[in-house]
Amino acid sequence: MEQGAERSLETLALMLDRLAGAASLLEQTVSRLEEQHLTMSGQVQKIVATVEHTPNGPQGPGSGRIYELERKLHEAVMQIAELRAQSSPSAAAGRKTVTAATVSLLAKQGISSLESIEAGSLDAALAGLSIEQRIAVKSQLLRAGLLN
Repeated sequence: MEQGAERSLETLALMLDRLAGAASLLEQTVSRLEEQHLTMSGQVQKIVATVEHTPNGPQGPGSGRIYELERKLHEAVMQIAELRAQSSPSAAAGRKTVTAATVSLLAKQGISSLESIEAGSLDAALAGLSIEQRIAVKSQLLRAGLLN
């Protein structure tokens, strides 16, 4: 039994030595990590950067693509402005059409010429209609550009 106790004490002593070695290695690791933390935790100075962009030429990768897209956007905006300017006068000078039902309704009320509709005569002609029908006729005339 004494031999078993001696072996147990030897194994226990061996384990204690190993644990002591591991503890010392852990202490060394912690001290190194603390040193690294102290050196890395210094304040970072302000970082300043500038981006140069010139429309005359590309400065880096992708700048040529950006310039090309900006140029196309500018051209598209100019083209839209030109089309809007052209469409304003041509809308008034274009063909004015109204549905056949509206034309026949107005003809029954005595309005034969759609180019010279006066507000008073239109209201008198539509007086016999319901409110919904009056609104429908007037909206059709507005869409056709015959009313202002």
